[in-house]
Amino acid sequence: MRPYTAILIIPTGVGATIGGYAGDALPVAKAMAEVCDVLITHPNVLNGAMLYWNLPNTLYVEGYGIDKFAAGSWGLQSVHQNKIGLIFDKGIEPDLRLRNIQAADAARATLGLNLTDYVVTDAPLNVELGSAESGASWGTIGNPDSLLRAAEVLINKAGASAIAVVARFPDNLDEEAEQNYREGNGVDLIAGAEAVISHLIVREFQIPCAHSPTFSPPPLDANLSPRSAAEELGYTFLPSVLVGLSRAPQFITGKSNQFPHNSDIWVNQIDAVVVPANACGSSALLSLSQNKCQIITVEENQTQMQVPPQPLGIKTISASSYLEAIGILAADKAGVNPSVLSSTIFSLQPLV
Repeated sequence: MRPYTAILIIPTGVGATIGGYAGDALPVAKAMAEVCDVLITHPNVLNGAMLYWNLPNTLYVEGYGIDKFAAGSWGLQSVHQNKIGLIFDKGIEPDLRLRNIQAADAARATLGLNLTDYVVTDAPLNVELGSAESGASWGTIGNPDSLLRAAEVLINKAGASAIAVVARFPDNLDEEAEQNYREGNGVDLIAGAEAVISHLIVREFQIPCAHSPTFSPPPLDANLSPRSAAEELGYTFLPSVLVGLSRAPQFITGKSNQFPHNSDIWVNQIDAVVVPANACGSSALLSLSQNKCQIITVEENQTQMQVPPQPLGIKTISASSYLEAIGILAADKAGVNPSVLSSTIFSLQPLV
C-alpha cells in the first residue's frame, strides 16, 4: 500500500489565528504527522525562531516550491542531508551579523548540520515592508540581483544544495501593528517580504531556501502572547531555518528528472490538503482542486483573507477545528467515509 500523503497549508502574512505567529502551527503539524505517512508543509508552519521540532516524515518545502509541485511541474525528492549555504545581507550591522554567525556555528557544533562558509551580499538588500487593504503583509527588496549573485556563488563555488538567507529588516515597524502582533492579535508584518526573498531563490535556482530576519532586540513586554514568544528568545531566528533546510527535499525539475527514485513524490500521490476555510485562493490550492485529493477546510483558523472555497467551485470537507481535521485524515487513511462517523447517516437515494 502506498504512503498516505497530505499537505498542510497556512498562508503567510494573512493574520491566521493559528499559524500566523512564531511557529504556533507546529503543534498542528506534529499531530498531523502522526496520522499521515508523509506530511508536506512550509517553513511558515514549522519555524519557531529558536525552536524547532524534528518530524522525520514531514517535508519542509518553500511556498513557491509547493506552488510548482501542486501544478505538477516539479516533484519532491527526499535527502539524507543538504549542504546549506548562508547569505548575510550587507545591511546587517557587524554585531548582529556576529550573533547570527555564532548561531550557525552552534548549529554545526551541536546538531551536526552541514554548512558552507557564508557570503555577504555585495549591496544592502534594502527590505521594505507594506500591507494590503485586506490587512495581509507584503514587502520588497531593493537589490534582488545582489541576493541572486550571492546565491550563485554559494551554489557554484561552495556546492550548496540549500540556501538560508539572513536579511536586515527595518526596526521602524508600525508600532500599533507590531504591538498587536506581539500580543497575539495582529498580522505578521514581515512575512510577506520574507516570502519574496525565498521565492526569488527557489524560482531562479530550483533548490530549497528559507529566510531568517534579523532586528535590533525588542524591549521586554509583560503582555507578550505565547504565540509570539518564540521570536523573543534571542537575537536570531536562524536555528529553525537551518534545521528545516538540513533535510528539505530537493526539487525534481526537467533537468534533474534523469535519476528517479521510488520515494519521489508527485502531485498525483497527494491524498489530502488542509487549509484555513477563508484562504482558498492560493495557486497551490487551485491546482490541487483539479486533482483527486480531498480538500479539508478548517473553520476555526480565520485569516484576513475572504476567499472561501464555494465561489471558486472547490469541493471540500469542512472541519470546525484542526482536531476534527486530523480525525478526517485518520478516517480517510483507514478507508472510512467520515460522514458515517456521525450519529446521522442518510439512506442511499436513486440518482435522478
